[in-house]
Amino acid sequence: MILFPFAEYWWFYLGFVAFVLVVLALDLGVFHKNAHEVSFREASIWTTVWISLALVFNLLFYYYAQWKFSVDPRYLAIPGWDPSAQAQNVALEFLTGFVVEKSLAIDNIFIFAVVFGYFAIPKMYQHRILFWGILGALIFRGIFIALGSVLMRYEWVVIFFGGLLILTGIKMYFAGTEETDLSKNFLIKWMRKVFRIHPKIEGQHFFHKIDGLWYVTPLFIALIFLELSDIIFAVDSVPAIFALTKEPLIVFTSNIFAILGLRSMYFMLAGVMDRFAYIKYGLASVLIFVGLKMVYLNHAFGGKFPITWSLAIIAVLIGGSIVVSILIDARNRKLEKLKIDAGH
Repeated sequence: MILFPFAEYWWFYLGFVAFVLVVLALDLGVFHKNAHEVSFREASIWTTVWISLALVFNLLFYYYAQWKFSVDPRYLAIPGWDPSAQAQNVALEFLTGFVVEKSLAIDNIFIFAVVFGYFAIPKMYQHRILFWGILGALIFRGIFIALGSVLMRYEWVVIFFGGLLILTGIKMYFAGTEETDLSKNFLIKWMRKVFRIHPKIEGQHFFHKIDGLWYVTPLFIALIFLELSDIIFAVDSVPAIFALTKEPLIVFTSNIFAILGLRSMYFMLAGVMDRFAYIKYGLASVLIFVGLKMVYLNHAFGGKFPITWSLAIIAVLIGGSIVVSILIDARNRKLEKLKIDAGH
């Protein structure tokens, strides 16, 4: 049973999308009207703002669900129905989905760094690319979620994507750490065949006109690459959250909130990403765990693996990988300092 069917909550979707568009308009049109390099302090403040907005939304969502579940006769007619417990459950599903999507988004951040480095995008223009890139990602995620809400009703689709998540997690464990050479990437090769590319960056413009002909700048190519990369990442992230909840409304809102804070998180972590070398193992473990939920664990627990257990397991996996990364990085830096001191 879908607790928040689209036919009844279309107004909520419209209102939420309108809220997101207003926030994005304020972001680009007011707070980042002039191109500038985003500082660590500014990025940290915005990261806190986006996370706080998600948590406030979750709290309001909890109170609304508690009220709705207490007055709607359809729910009250269900034997053993507990409005408070159900409201708590959907709020935890949102929180868990948000944590998973936020964690998986770290992969996107590494891609951002590689793409900006390859195209030599100045830091002052990176925010503009990420703004339009994330706006496009919101649209594509909405399409993926709409498709997922239909496809995930079929058992074989759930098992297929569960297996895909497990395989992706295993692949991440054994993935090399060498730097990616984008010149060999098939997407880059394809874009060079399709677009007329201007080799120089012309301010913050995506297009440049020469002798009556329009050329795309490196900023536009970087934007398209990020959009296509996000579509590929969505193949993992959208099924992952459907393993935690069957509610499209929760999938949509938690996914969008996780993406909204992606830009500020990138600028906050851009200078220290090399210190989190082991976080990929935490992300890989999360994908394998979520895949196991889809393939086996949900069935083993009567159709629904406890959401509190899921949140705890995911928090331990991600948090543990972050702690290990910090400790090992601190040890390596200490050893490096000792070597330098010994050399003198």
